[in-house]
Amino acid sequence: MNASRQLSLVKGSERYVFRYAPGHEADVIDAFASLASDNVSRFDWFDAAVLSYQMGRRLETELDQIVTT
Repeated sequence: MNASRQLSLVKGSERYVFRYAPGHEADVIDAFASLASDNVSRFDWFDAAVLSYQMGRRLETELDQIVTT
């Protein structure tokens, strides 16, 4: 497994990139919430939900690989 994970989102001319170590998913979700709550940011709750879903799918895939190995 990689030592680092990355999620990214392109929204119009903006690009959001989140890099994190395995086990720090809750910190990244907190960052999503902070950005979505910020009235200045174009990152919204839908964006946070999409990236959270992607993170969950990735974790599910990794867990399936561990279980079937």
